[in-house]
Amino acid sequence: MDNLKEKTAKGLFWGALNNGTMQILNVLIGILLGRMLTPEEWAPIGMIVIFSAIAGNLQSSGFSTAIINMKQPTDNDYNAVFWFNTLTSFCLYILLFAVAPWIAVFFEQPCLTDLSRFIFLAFFISSLGISTNAYMMKNMMQREMTIVSLTAFVISGTTAIILAFNGYSYWSLAWQQVVNSTMLIIGRWYFVKWRPSLKIDFSPIRKTFRFSMNILVTMIVNTVNNNILTFVFGKLFARTPQVVGNFFQAFKWNTMAYQTIGGMIDQVAQPVMVSIRDEEDEQREVRVFRKMLRFTSLLAFPALFGLALVADEFILSTIGPKWTESIPILRILCIGGAFMPFYSLYKNLIISQGRADINMRLNIAQIVLQFLLILTTYKQGILVVVYAYSALNIVWLLVWQIYAHRLIGIRLWDVMKDTIPFAIIALGVMAVTYVATTLITNIYVLLAMRVVLAGLLYMSIMKLLRVKMMDECIKFILKKANK
Repeated sequence: MDNLKEKTAKGLFWGALNNGTMQILNVLIGILLGRMLTPEEWAPIGMIVIFSAIAGNLQSSGFSTAIINMKQPTDNDYNAVFWFNTLTSFCLYILLFAVAPWIAVFFEQPCLTDLSRFIFLAFFISSLGISTNAYMMKNMMQREMTIVSLTAFVISGTTAIILAFNGYSYWSLAWQQVVNSTMLIIGRWYFVKWRPSLKIDFSPIRKTFRFSMNILVTMIVNTVNNNILTFVFGKLFARTPQVVGNFFQAFKWNTMAYQTIGGMIDQVAQPVMVSIRDEEDEQREVRVFRKMLRFTSLLAFPALFGLALVADEFILSTIGPKWTESIPILRILCIGGAFMPFYSLYKNLIISQGRADINMRLNIAQIVLQFLLILTTYKQGILVVVYAYSALNIVWLLVWQIYAHRLIGIRLWDVMKDTIPFAIIALGVMAVTYVATTLITNIYVLLAMRVVLAGLLYMSIMKLLRVKMMDECIKFILKKANK
């Protein structure tokens, strides 16, 4: 138990370092690119992001998740996934290359033909590193994953800034994606000693086909879910691309915020839950899951509610007044975004139980409901759609909880005890901070004061209430710092 606890703590630490540092860099690079490019220049990337994302889902086909879910995967398992992904990705790229002109016609943007063909190269390049990424996740090589991802992001971000500065417009964003994929491949192959062989045996693919296909469908549905508003707005407002650009900008900042927490959970949740799946102590799964719930709540609610609090001054002081229309969108998205990291927990719990079919059905149902919401609300304007989208994402967690209860017996009351107090405290802190800083007129001072005051208030309350999760996090960080 102590060994698992140490591994989980290390995984969360490196996951936090990875995602935290990544998002800080993402903020800095996003600010620079936001100042250099206009909403109209961001729009083409937002319009086609769903296509490259779905293509990325198809290339892995869920088999990398199947490997992570195995107790002891063999070299042959990794080799089969490598060759299957590579061959599948090559065929997909040829197909996408051919349909690129139709994508341009659909969005009424001629530039999308060449742009999409270039961006789609990124997912083909990524296919060469899917097996090595699965290897690193399975063996909880979070330190190495952190080094690789940060290096790739710095190099690709620098490339984008240089190109944008020299007038390459949306092409700078396209190059960022391709360079990032290339550097990730190089880094993973450097740290992972496993190498594919020419002895190709697809029997592991056949054994895990049903599980992997459930994962694949779920991944595609999740991708549609995460990009549905950008896609729909891209079509509905094709002749006013600034609307698409403003939404894409707000959606990007919200996603960056909640993925900082969700990303670190994703790196450890499934391997940890798989490792304790067959133990006689049935309550241990519940205890581990509840601890992850408290950790997620500790970070997610103050982070996303805090971003909603400072949305106005954050946008104006970083990327400028040309993005003013994205502010109310960002504020709404952040409220729903505070609950998004919990989806990572429930998803990994259900998959670790071998029930990828449940994961798939829940995601399909969610995307159907979202389509219905959009169809019934889009005429009322973009803000109404965003409100409905965010509300559904919060309420739908209750459905995931029902299945979690059936699988491991965790009760809704226990989930509420582990999460709601953190949400209430975070909301209270943001309300007090807002009132205390209303007289400040300088947006730079206001931004700094709200961040500092909210952070200090939240941590002080956690210490006064003697929240065990906070103490454990601080002790672990101090322990790492003293080594």
